[in-house]
Amino acid sequence: MKFIQHYRNIIATPTISAFDAGLDQTNLLLIQYLAEHFADFGFEISIQPVPDTREKYNLLAKIGSGTGGLLLAGHSDTVPFDEGKWNSDPFKLFEKDNRLFGLGTCDMKGFFAFILEALKDIPLNKLHKPLYILASADEETSMAGARFFASQQQVKPDVAIIGEPTELKPIYKHKGHMAHSLNIKGQAGHSSDPAKGVNAIEITYQAISQLLKLKQQLAERQDNSFAVPQATMNLGHIHGGDGENRICGHCQLNFDIRLLPGMSDAQVIAQLDELLLPLQQQWPDRISRELMYATVPSFSCKQEADIIQLAEKLTGFKPQSANYCTEAPFISELGCDTLVLGPGSINQAHQPDEFIALEYIDPTVNLLRNMIGHICLPQ
Repeated sequence: MKFIQHYRNIIATPTISAFDAGLDQTNLLLIQYLAEHFADFGFEISIQPVPDTREKYNLLAKIGSGTGGLLLAGHSDTVPFDEGKWNSDPFKLFEKDNRLFGLGTCDMKGFFAFILEALKDIPLNKLHKPLYILASADEETSMAGARFFASQQQVKPDVAIIGEPTELKPIYKHKGHMAHSLNIKGQAGHSSDPAKGVNAIEITYQAISQLLKLKQQLAERQDNSFAVPQATMNLGHIHGGDGENRICGHCQLNFDIRLLPGMSDAQVIAQLDELLLPLQQQWPDRISRELMYATVPSFSCKQEADIIQLAEKLTGFKPQSANYCTEAPFISELGCDTLVLGPGSINQAHQPDEFIALEYIDPTVNLLRNMIGHICLPQ
């Protein structure tokens, strides 16, 4: 079966994204594989290096002419895998119990195999609007590929579908994500004479009390269409000091914030800095805050092309919201209605023995064919 062969080859091509240079991998071989097979269908192919990455590339494939059309988008990378926790080779597609196991089967480079399968029965020579395929880089880390693609404004589709694992349920909005690192510089010294040092942990304690004020303010903003209706803050990682008998000379606290659609990243960062300012004035040059990486804004579908109604009709599912984030806010900068909609479950993403159920094959292929037909073929 050609579908399984594509899946096998896609999974066998490692494309791990990681901030750690020792784990990070280029995605070029997979991009070239996809380019070859989309070109076989008559697509025009553009491969572009993504700035400020370690040999990462975006692929844009286009077929058909005119304005508008449909963009099918997905990311070509995966997260690292947990060594020793997999029951099979993460890079060898393994079928068992009506499931396909492998790194990226669900999240989400396997989505391109579904697209290739769907194209087989579409009269691509009769398209009256263009069809685009985007394979982006580094979604699992910086989202550099989607950011770069959006900044180029190369295409202006009417609609974009991002094939993340949603159990084929349309996701029409999701929260954003930002991660901050708070660094407290103290003065180390012997614990027997605390006055001769500055304890960074004690300053961090004061800073946390200010952060919790912001957490409470964020929780006052709610949207009941989300399973977790409030904007959230999580204090996720703290490290300070090196011995119980030394005054702590440095402490670092990393935390994240997930905002609802309609909330401004810049405004919340300004609130955060305002709350920390009194402490910074009390402890000059000892408290600094920085973004760990660029923010991912929250997302909400523009709903100008009736795509939500179409997706509901084709899938049988009501549109939903999600607490995680995707490339959707960047893709929607093209001016298109954007939905996150794809096979598999987010519950399998980033897990050992990642898998996708075979029962998704026919519904997903039919959904893609119907989407392409409705948007790009004469009605």
